[in-house]
Amino acid sequence: MILIHNFLPAVILLLFSMICWGSWSNTQKMTAKTWRFEFFYFDFVWGLLFTAVIAAFTLGNFGSDGRSFVEDISQADSTSILYALAGGIVWNLGTLLLVAAMAIAGMAVGFPIGGGLAWVLGILVNFFIAGAQGNNIIILFTGVALIVAAIYFCMQAYKKLASKQQRSTSKGLLISILAGITIAFFYGLVVKSLDPAYVNGGTGNLTPFTGVFFFTVGAVLSTPVFNLFVMRHPVQGDKLALKEYFKGDLRTHLTGVLGGIIWMSGMVISFMAIPKVGPTISYALTNGAPVVAMFWGVFVWKEFKNAPKGTNVLLTAMFALFIAGLILITISKV
Repeated sequence: MILIHNFLPAVILLLFSMICWGSWSNTQKMTAKTWRFEFFYFDFVWGLLFTAVIAAFTLGNFGSDGRSFVEDISQADSTSILYALAGGIVWNLGTLLLVAAMAIAGMAVGFPIGGGLAWVLGILVNFFIAGAQGNNIIILFTGVALIVAAIYFCMQAYKKLASKQQRSTSKGLLISILAGITIAFFYGLVVKSLDPAYVNGGTGNLTPFTGVFFFTVGAVLSTPVFNLFVMRHPVQGDKLALKEYFKGDLRTHLTGVLGGIIWMSGMVISFMAIPKVGPTISYALTNGAPVVAMFWGVFVWKEFKNAPKGTNVLLTAMFALFIAGLILITISKV
């Protein structure tokens, strides 16, 4: 398999991963007017599986960094596999909630609150799993505190916008928070499935590519359970029947698949870099995705175009705090 062994290239790839994780949600926005997010999610998961399988049999099989994917599958133990599967199931539930939050509150709100909360809690979870690993703890947690402040400003901006539009904020905020709390734990579970020879904090015997593969299997297997429940108990709109999914045109389905490809590309790259930078910084950098999602939501999709006076100040503070937090978290490893 092929892994990254130098800090600077690892950081550059993690920043690319961050862009992937902050941009995949554009595909949901592209289909939102004619396609419910529940149907989008089925296609999204197929994109995850396609990318994980391709990565496993290419990047995971070539190179000289330890066992190939095929070799690793043959020696994988059940406990390691279960950790990776559990990571996929937990992530899947959280991400489905995140997509629901974006459908209700918008990309520039659901993602920063849900993704930002997952960012903060995930850093803490991975910090306690893997330890400091040479991080400057004061700088790291100052960055975390700035992200918490950014989430607060985002919530206040959303309340201003919703107040002008005379709609409730409680459902969108609640689902965003639930999404963030759930997603925060997936990365640590996958890390636990990995061989400590590759990742500090790992207790299993899988290589990164095998861990990502079983993570994806967990997501695929749990999707019918979670998504069919949401279709029967929708967060907004009418109940949906599965047969309606097959009425979508090819372009709509492929847009959802593309979203999965983009997200999983970020996941694969993240775990290629984990051996060098460690789980705490790897998770912190890749989950800077809310900054990217805010950019798309505010400047491209214009979700705050008609917001009341004073909202731009809150959005500016939100951007500044997120970026400052991201910078501090990055340099805490240097």
